Amino acid sequence: QVQPVESGGGLVQAGGSLRLSCAASGRTFRVYTMGWFRQAPGKEREFVAGISWSSTSTYYGDSVKGRFTISRDNAKNTVYLQMNSLKPEDTAVYYCAATRSLAATGSLTSPADYDYWGQGTQVTVSS
Repeated sequence: QVQPVESGGGLVQAGGSLRLSCAASGRTFRVYTMGWFRQAPGKEREFVAGISWSSTSTYYGDSVKGRFTISRDNAKNTVYLQMNSLKPEDTAVYYCAATRSLAATGSLTSPADYDYWGQGTQVTVSS
């Protein structure tokens, strides 16, 4: 079992960058596929990026491809989301999640695929 805790959100101007971190408690962090989701007011929770336990597989939502990069450091029980070229439409609460599923990373894009969730961190991009 893991408990993700997000940090690094804030206010940034369009075109700027932010790096989100997700520290997860639990000795078995390294076996979990990790994902980032986001939810804007009035919208459904949206898949942003996922990374396999070994970092050999990553997968991105169409709206962030080429701008966001997910990575992890299993020694630190931490997963990161580097966000570049931010747009106002990236404004949302960003959530970190973990799944025990052994399915391919690219197939784990629904919130229902994930077992453990953080509380979220707000990202606001001003125009």
